[in-house]
Amino acid sequence: MLDMAAKPKSVASASNERSGILPVETRKLVFEVGGKRLIDDVNLTIGAGPVTVVMGPNGAGKSLLLRLLHGLMAPTSGEVLWRGKPVSTDIRKRQAMVFQQPVLLRRSVAANIDFVLKSRDGEITPRRDELLAMGALGHLANSPARKLSGGEQQRLALIRALALDPEVLFLDEPTASLDPASVSAIESLVKEAESGGAKIIFVTHAFGQAKRLADEVIFVDQGRIIEQAPAEQFFDNPQSSEAQDYLAGRIVM
Repeated sequence: MLDMAAKPKSVASASNERSGILPVETRKLVFEVGGKRLIDDVNLTIGAGPVTVVMGPNGAGKSLLLRLLHGLMAPTSGEVLWRGKPVSTDIRKRQAMVFQQPVLLRRSVAANIDFVLKSRDGEITPRRDELLAMGALGHLANSPARKLSGGEQQRLALIRALALDPEVLFLDEPTASLDPASVSAIESLVKEAESGGAKIIFVTHAFGQAKRLADEVIFVDQGRIIEQAPAEQFFDNPQSSEAQDYLAGRIVM
């Protein structure tokens, strides 16, 4: 069973030592489709340490921002810099990303983990067993990954990402369609990853989840960064009218 007890969250975590690719910075970042700016002149800096939660209404550009930061998409103009360097294959290898819909191989649960571990040095079996235990999936090791329940698939996607030992872990609404028990299980894994030194950048619509996980909040609306603030300040005293409307339910999520 997963340990669902919340662990104390250290803002000055080990990620300050591990995250050699941070901070990530965007300069005049723009992404356009058909002449429409979906990301509009974004200047942003995200540092090591605290859990960063990205929030905003539907269509605000949250998921697109993560893909641009991770290097899955190229901006129309502007740049993304990781500790002053452009996105490269080496930098991307030090990151991992988990999507709202799990992307799994047509293999067993264990084989999905092995596929990642084979790209790294060291013995596969002990680390695989450790990861499966972390995700409470050991009893399903030989089961087809795509036959798992939604919550089990998402746990597998997350522990497979952790097999990379990423310095930065992007999470794009990984619990959006899950039941409460599965949400709790994913959040427990996220806290474990953070306490182990990974920098977490997490997109969510759920206010309760953001309050449980976030150290800082980045609020996005219409492709722009409207507000970036410590979580407590954002939820108790948002500075922008857009964030105030969002928290009050006056902006459709």
